[in-house]
Amino acid sequence: MLTERAVARIREIIKAQGFDGYTFTLRVSPGGCSGLNYDPQLVKEPKAGDIRWEQDGLKLATDPLSFQMIQGTEVDFVKSIQAAGFKFTNPQAKASCGCGTSFTV
Repeated sequence: MLTERAVARIREIIKAQGFDGYTFTLRVSPGGCSGLNYDPQLVKEPKAGDIRWEQDGLKLATDPLSFQMIQGTEVDFVKSIQAAGFKFTNPQAKASCGCGTSFTV
C-alpha cells in the first residue's frame, strides 16, 4: 500500500509533530469533482470497527467501506517544482480529477 517514500514522509511528520504511537488512517469520503476524496490522517486511536494492520513498523487503519474502495491502492509521496504531497494510484478508480485527489469507482 505505502511506498518507501510515503513511509519515510509519514515518519517525518510523526517525528516533527510529536505523534509517536499514532496511526495513519486512510478513509474515503464524499467530495471533490469526481465524487470521492482520499482522507489521510494521523490519529491517536483508530475508530472501533476499523480494519487495522502494520507496514514497515507504521500502524495503519481504515473503515471497512473505505477498505473495499482502496484495496490495491498505492500511496506514494512525490515532490515536484510545483508541489509536494501524497499521490494515490487506485486500480479500482474508473475516473479521477485532474489534481488526482478525487475519484470515482
